Amino acid sequence: MQYLNFNKMFFYFILLFSTMISICSNSWLGCWIGLEINLLSFITIIYKSNNLLLSETCLKYFLIQVIASMNFIFFILMNLTLINNFMYNNFLEIMINSSLLMKMGAVPFHFWFPNIMESLSWMNCFILMTWQKIAPIIILSYFYNFKYLIFIMIISALISAIGGLNQTSLRKLMAFSSINHLSWMIMSMLISENMWIFYFFMYSFLTILMCLMFYCLNSSFINQLFYNNLNNYTKLILIINLLSLGGLPPFLGFLPKWIIINFMILNKNYFLTLILIMSSLIMLIFYIRITYSSFMFNYFKMKFFNMFLKNNNWNILNYLSFMSMFSLIFSTFLFYFM
Repeated sequence: MQYLNFNKMFFYFILLFSTMISICSNSWLGCWIGLEINLLSFITIIYKSNNLLLSETCLKYFLIQVIASMNFIFFILMNLTLINNFMYNNFLEIMINSSLLMKMGAVPFHFWFPNIMESLSWMNCFILMTWQKIAPIIILSYFYNFKYLIFIMIISALISAIGGLNQTSLRKLMAFSSINHLSWMIMSMLISENMWIFYFFMYSFLTILMCLMFYCLNSSFINQLFYNNLNNYTKLILIINLLSLGGLPPFLGFLPKWIIINFMILNKNYFLTLILIMSSLIMLIFYIRITYSSFMFNYFKMKFFNMFLKNNNWNILNYLSFMSMFSLIFSTFLFYFM
């Protein structure tokens, strides 16, 4: 019981409940209230009074999210007052979409995202990369400008792929990976709600595997993997999860991308398909850099391993990793027979 923090559990519940308020509300005001409660609960979760770096991170996150929320409610009110004036419709759609994209960290509003990820724990990084995107992207699906979202998808895919090439921090690499996956999420949202739910579930599953892996290895930078004298089995799990997150075809991460690519080709969106595929291939370059570090460089075993490695909980990660490896085979047969 000493590990349970009931204050944090209370705010985790509020985090969950606030997202439900946003996505279940039938008014713009209710959506905005849910987003604000979500912001306050997440700041409380990540805040630590004895850590100056986290205090600065909380302030940055608060300012960014408040600016996005102010823009959101302001342009919603403008949209309600100018409802009969069609001249401003496109402008208001773009501005409302921009405020929601800023909350998710999409390009060109992404500058805060890697910096805030850098100072969070791996569990909080997972929440920021997955759960915190649910409410904004569902609200975005209610009211969007199609051409603007296509433009955002293209620049998010390209800039995230290029921006991650010169990074050595694992958290920043995961942040740019999240921005890249966000472009695929927006495309899946434009296809259908069920497609988005499927893609988001797969992405969350693979992301928590990677966050657990880096937490267990207690690694924050690529060069720390040089000094980890990992056994071959651990190296295999690491490369499976990374390549699956990158969307390499034999693994589970390719399945949702495969469905989206198939839909885009059937609808003759060849240029957008090319951009998304090329960005995923560039993302695989720095995933392979991480695995190359752990495979090729073994010097000596450091003492900064987490105690998580020394108990049976490591087996859970092994089972989930092999699900990531073999699930595509079973799912392929399932789609074939259906």
